[in-house]
Amino acid sequence: MRLFVSVDLDGLAGEIADVQETIADASGVRRTDPGNVHVTLKFLGEVEDERVPDLAAELAEAIDGAGVDSFTATFGGLGAFPSEEYIRVLWVGIREGGDELARLHEAIEDRTTEMGFDPADHEFTPHATIARMDHAGGKERVQRALRETDRTVGTLDVNEVRLTESVLDDDGPEYTTVKRFEL
Repeated sequence: MRLFVSVDLDGLAGEIADVQETIADASGVRRTDPGNVHVTLKFLGEVEDERVPDLAAELAEAIDGAGVDSFTATFGGLGAFPSEEYIRVLWVGIREGGDELARLHEAIEDRTTEMGFDPADHEFTPHATIARMDHAGGKERVQRALRETDRTVGTLDVNEVRLTESVLDDDGPEYTTVKRFEL
């Protein structure tokens, strides 16, 4: 099964959809289903079913050991990866709660790397992907939205981390929560 660890923003789906409207008319933009938007703490990739119980136990220890209690996160502003000039991913940033997300990421990264999962190949930047660009047709429209959209998207009480299965199909990914870890 294809797995990742995340903090989900499903409580802000309406607000995410509103932000996505600022880029709705841009050619080449593929918007993320607002109900699926999340902050990825660790992408694990393909994991054998028999490893999931041990993985869940290790994640529970890592999350507990991170020393992060429930917190409030504020999301806002738009950004792009890898850069505003060459846009592949559009995201909403984290205004408050980024330190807690980084601590969770570090604890999860350390524990999963010890378990043999590949280490992250880039520095952790807390963000929530809202769209991807398939081609540069709407690049100027998206760049304008990046410069002009700086509003707060919303505030969310973060009280759990999820281990999620992602099944890819022609209509986009379908997510199923495998395990919830309370903060």
